[in-house]
Amino acid sequence: MTYTRLTKTFIGLMVIAAAGTIGDAILSMHGQGWHPWLATALMLAAVGTSRMKVTIPGIAGNMSVNLPFLLMSVITLSATESILIACACAVMQTLPKDGGKLKPVRVLFNVSMMTFASGVSGLLFHQHILSRLGWMSAPVLMAVTTATFFLSQTLPVSVIVALTDGGAVRRIWTNIAQMSFPYYVVSAGVTSMVHSASQNIGWLAPLLVLPVMYGIYRSYRLYFARAVEATSRPIGMTATAGVSH
Repeated sequence: MTYTRLTKTFIGLMVIAAAGTIGDAILSMHGQGWHPWLATALMLAAVGTSRMKVTIPGIAGNMSVNLPFLLMSVITLSATESILIACACAVMQTLPKDGGKLKPVRVLFNVSMMTFASGVSGLLFHQHILSRLGWMSAPVLMAVTTATFFLSQTLPVSVIVALTDGGAVRRIWTNIAQMSFPYYVVSAGVTSMVHSASQNIGWLAPLLVLPVMYGIYRSYRLYFARAVEATSRPIGMTATAGVSH
């Protein structure tokens, strides 16, 4: 993998964007409060499932099943809390297996991308900017938040893959989107249902997602198995949460 000057510039821009998101989240924290029990439960669930991954056909990488926990943290916690959870998941996903060498630049990009995606989505959801629109309902707001999270992950990944491994950004993004978008839709639905349940059972709500996500994890592995074997020239990338480099 080659890190050209343009690649380093783009990673630097992602770091700056992440830093700005963190600053905005801290400034907005006083109006959102802290949720220690729910945040701890979501942290454990999200980090614990970060290594449960499925290989995406046509892409030399994978997709983790912890997305619903990340979405839950975005809509139920403060932006600062959701960013901390997203960063922890990004680091866990990037840790090498089988004694491999840790790649600091990849960790930096993944953490920055996840910080930006989680922070922007959370700020959009909690600032009530869209809620002022007459046609905006809770399901639509959830869909817009999920779409923001989706684009904030997949677009930076597509750009960095194009810069490091070559290829057209549009083609890479289309490939990623086709494989991961259905999972985002399912995750948004699961998140909405669990969010409703959390109003009655509180921090225990994330536990309800675990068996559901394990079932989805098994289904994705079985569904993608043959397609992965048939893929002869994958695009080089690794995924975090939904997708990442």
